[in-house]
Formats: sequence, C-alpha cells, structure tokens
Amino acid sequence: MREIRPEALRQLRQARKVTVLTGAGMSAESGVPTFRDAQKGLWANYRPEDLATPAAFLARPGFVWRWYESRRRQLQKLQPNAGHQALAAWQLKIPKMTLITQNVDDLHERAGSTGVIHVHGTLNPVKCFDCGASYQLPPCSDEAENAAPDQEAEVPRCNRCKGLLRPGVVWFGEALPAAALHKAEQAATDCDLMLVVGTSGQVYPIASLPGMARSAQVPVWIINPNASVLDDQASVLVRGTAAQVLPALFDRVS
Repeated sequence: MREIRPEALRQLRQARKVTVLTGAGMSAESGVPTFRDAQKGLWANYRPEDLATPAAFLARPGFVWRWYESRRRQLQKLQPNAGHQALAAWQLKIPKMTLITQNVDDLHERAGSTGVIHVHGTLNPVKCFDCGASYQLPPCSDEAENAAPDQEAEVPRCNRCKGLLRPGVVWFGEALPAAALHKAEQAATDCDLMLVVGTSGQVYPIASLPGMARSAQVPVWIINPNASVLDDQASVLVRGTAAQVLPALFDRVS
C-alpha cells in the first residue's frame, strides 16, 4: 500500500465509473473453498470434473444434487469478509460501479452490493434443466452437508414442466450466460477504472476482460497476494488479499 504513488491514488479517488472483477481469492478469505479444494471429507474421493457436467447430472441427478447441497450448506455458515464490505460501501459513494464475479456464492450480495453480474452462475437460485425456469431455494438442512454421497437426494422438479431442477452454475462444456457475458464485456471498456481482485486469470473468456480494458485505455488495478498471468495488464499492481487491501485502499481515498 505504501508503494502506491500519489497520482495513482488520485486516479482512484477521481474515478466515477468503476468496474470490479472478483475471483476465487475474494471468497477464500471468508472460508469458501475453491472449486477443487471443495473435495474433502465425505467427498474426498470424487473429482469435481465428474460432478460438474450435464452428463453427470443426467446419469445420477440425486448424486450431483447432493454434492451441490453440501456446498450450499457450507456457504450458509460463512460471512462476507472485509473486502466484500469495502466494495459494497464504495458502491454507495460513486456514481456507478459494475461488479462482475466469477464466484457462485452470494457473499457480495450479503455484504450489500447490488446488480452483481455472476458470469459463472450461482448455487442459488437454481433452474430447470429442461425449460430454464428459475427458483430460489430455502436454506438447506444439516442433512445436506453430512449425508454420504451414496445417499442420493430427491431432486426437486419444476412447477411448469416437471423437469429436474439443477444448480444454476455453469458446468464444464456449457457456455457462459450470454447476457451476463455481454454486460461484463461492456463494463470492461465503458469505465474509467477497473479493479481485478483475487483472480488467477486462467479461466476464459473472463480472463480476457482486463486486456479489453487496457485496449480501451482504461487503467487496470490488480489486487492479488500472488503473481498471476494477468500481472502484465496492470497499471497498478498491489500484492495483498482483498480483505487486507480493499478497506485500507478505500480509507486512503475517501
């Protein structure tokens, strides 16, 4: 933080249209396991790639539903961290902030952020596998977290067409939601500052957003405790976690 030049802080202070892209590192500080780290305990012997596909769901819908319910139950116990809260507070202070996240949790919303673009979908709401109708699920019980994988769940069905409900996340082999991707690409170029927080930059097409911003002459700030493939896109590079950096950063410019 001490290494950020005064002119860079002035850039942040004067920004009126800000686009923020967050990745797994944003939620990791709240205790949300990354996609592959989620395979622990009862699910340690299963690969995410064997669970997160349309074919896997059609073959064993109750098995796949059980895994996602266990993840949703884990998430219910967690809280937004100081980084989530800082972004929500900053959104209230500037004319426009567009928040894009690769995370499928709702921690940004629970911190108070609005209009979040979930480019990889969400754990909740879920949707009908056949007609796409959306449904908000109630909190899940402890049974969902503790049940063994071979105890296949009963998958709820759509009220409209009676199709099976599925998680609202983007699975392997599926395209990103077209509307969300379009909004994200627009936001990357139609802003006067872009913050990239806690993402490794290895998942495309979202990893291309910082480059699109730079091509549009938008300054890109990258906040990450570790080096990433996006670092060469940075106008300002800050080493640190979201919960450490964002509150301190906004305190300095408010």
